[in-house]
Amino acid sequence: MMKRFFLIGILGFLLANPLFAQDLNQVSYDSLKRAMIQMDQELYQVQLNLHQSQRQLQTGILVATLGYTVTIIGGQLLGTEPELGEALLYVGGATGIVGTVILFKGFKKISLGPPSPRY
Repeated sequence: MMKRFFLIGILGFLLANPLFAQDLNQVSYDSLKRAMIQMDQELYQVQLNLHQSQRQLQTGILVATLGYTVTIIGGQLLGTEPELGEALLYVGGATGIVGTVILFKGFKKISLGPPSPRY
């Protein structure tokens, strides 16, 4: 009688063990699938931020470059035509600052903030 219970217990353990392992594999697969979906969503968000900020960054670079170029030209003209040179210095400086502000706003769109610790 005792042998019979012992054999039934061993047989039950051997049959239940693969079923339990299958559940563990399913749990592992599900967590891996969730992690992949989360990574895909994060990648999409980064790509979207880059796409949205591209035009703003290009505009900021163009405006800042134009403004500082006008500032340099105004500085060169101070010796020969002081009034025009001074006006170009002010206009170019203001334009360069506006371009730099546009650039900073574009870079803020790209930033997602500091990454959270994974462990």
